[in-house]
Amino acid sequence: MKIALVATEKLPVPAIRGGAIQIYLEAVSKLLANHHDVTVISIDDVNLESRERSNGVHYIRISQEDYLEGLIQELSEQKFDVIHVCNRPTWIERLKKASPTSKFILSVHNEMFAQGKMEDEEGETCISLVSKIVTVSDYIGRTITDRFPSARGKVQTVYSGVDLNAYHPRWTSKGRELRNSIKSQLNIENKKVILFVGRLSKVKGPHILLHALPKIIEQHPDAHMVFIGSKWFGENDVNNYVKHLYTLGAMYPDNITFIKFVEPKDIPKLYSMADVFVCCSQWQEPLARVHYEAMAAGLPVLTSDRGGNPEVIVEGKNGNVIHQFDEPNAYATMIHTFLSSEGTRDRYGKFGRSFVEEKFGWNRVASNLKSVYEHAARR
Repeated sequence: MKIALVATEKLPVPAIRGGAIQIYLEAVSKLLANHHDVTVISIDDVNLESRERSNGVHYIRISQEDYLEGLIQELSEQKFDVIHVCNRPTWIERLKKASPTSKFILSVHNEMFAQGKMEDEEGETCISLVSKIVTVSDYIGRTITDRFPSARGKVQTVYSGVDLNAYHPRWTSKGRELRNSIKSQLNIENKKVILFVGRLSKVKGPHILLHALPKIIEQHPDAHMVFIGSKWFGENDVNNYVKHLYTLGAMYPDNITFIKFVEPKDIPKLYSMADVFVCCSQWQEPLARVHYEAMAAGLPVLTSDRGGNPEVIVEGKNGNVIHQFDEPNAYATMIHTFLSSEGTRDRYGKFGRSFVEEKFGWNRVASNLKSVYEHAARR
């Protein structure tokens, strides 16, 4: 079967500049290529060839300025059995006209069917033209079916995943080695590390975590927060919000470290230094992939009850959900629980690692998508 995986116009694949969708496509395409003829289409990048074959996958990269038109041309010239479009439901009608015999799968990673993003007619047209709509969480699925009940028979949750071999929990020899090395590099050898990974934007809530620090260090003066990320993927320019974070952080130089944008391939090892992971999203998060990463690294996870985030938390087993999501003290209280007990951290971390191994490895994701594609092709 000939399959095309279509990225958005934001970032290239492979995910050299980050991006959850780009990481997702890079991972599953290599596995799907073991069974089918797979092409990934994304925007171009100065560091990537416009056309190449790598790991059994064909790559086509199109200028960002002309992406949709170039995509339409590629799909009209090639005969794909299945075309999987990421996060762009309003493109479906034009793409279907370009390749009318192809079966279309739409994956939805954000609230793309919300009021203001499409008209009712656009939504109904898209739903009628696709064979399946796969969503990254039940929450995102509900945002579609609540507005468009006609989609109920087509919506299916296919959770994202993680490269299990790239993450090394602290109880493994490799994990201990990485943990000691990275903590030494950052000069935080004797610290208990609270980790945040993500864009430094208000919706991600790093300011909430910073405001929780004073209460945390009252009981844990050896606590240290590490923030990994920048204002946007691959960009280390500083805007007013990031300046504000840096100003807050400067008040506690012995308890805070900021690490700017890190390439996705280098992220896994940095999780090994941490004792607890916090996702403090303030917006209705679809389901942040950092949850899978933290579990793979054997970390207990604290997350806000926003959007799909709670769907991968088994309360009291691999993490806890913060219901007062905008209250710094709520985070401080839960962080105190973990910093006070190594045994609790280990118990949560080991359950989380087993949980992600069972449900969220990339092999499981690719297998689920393969079933979706093959079913669509037979219809």
